[in-house]
Amino acid sequence: MSKLILTLDGALLGEYPLEKKCLTIGRRATNDIHIDNLAVSGDHARVITVGDETLLEDMGSTNGSVVNGKKVQKQTLRHGDVVAIGKHKLTYVNESATANGGARQVDFENTIMMQPSAEEEFVPEPQSVAQAEDAAEAGDLPPARVQVLNGPATGKEMQLTKTLTTLGKAGVQVAVITRRPQGYFITHVEGERSPDVNGNPIGMQAHLLHDHDVIELAGVKMEYYLADK
Repeated sequence: MSKLILTLDGALLGEYPLEKKCLTIGRRATNDIHIDNLAVSGDHARVITVGDETLLEDMGSTNGSVVNGKKVQKQTLRHGDVVAIGKHKLTYVNESATANGGARQVDFENTIMMQPSAEEEFVPEPQSVAQAEDAAEAGDLPPARVQVLNGPATGKEMQLTKTLTTLGKAGVQVAVITRRPQGYFITHVEGERSPDVNGNPIGMQAHLLHDHDVIELAGVKMEYYLADK
């Protein structure tokens, strides 16, 4: 189990277990971590957790989010990282990493958020060295892709070479596809309802994808298929 520890000038203000897939941080009282300070935006940042992997994402805040002294937009959190939100600090604690002697967690800060619109094009981001190493750990899993079937990005493809690939539209519906030794799984992260696979909602649990499954997410249909090497 991982958690965030909130402090101000060294004083403990609260501990927040990362039990939800998506946890929000901000000045609005509706946030999961409510920080009532003018240096904090109403909807400042969010934390996405899948298993032992946690990603911090700034939500376009006025003063930004800082991890270990560096201003970031998206950042994978590792055990002991300190997130500065204004003068408040959130320390990330991963008990699994502690138990394993501080074993390296999977990088996925470079995964893409697919937000199809008339102005935005569906373009894969470069794969980092760390992500390539993580993908290799999946063994002989065949390569796979998703292809957009409707909207302005119709026909665009993305290779699922990353350990986690984020799909969807922030604030509407978000999911991740994880590459595991057993196959490719899609998991609901954000939104009132889960994505559909072949016309059926997948629910809250990780769903194993099969060749030519059709995923519908945030109004966009995508076909998942196994690709030749």
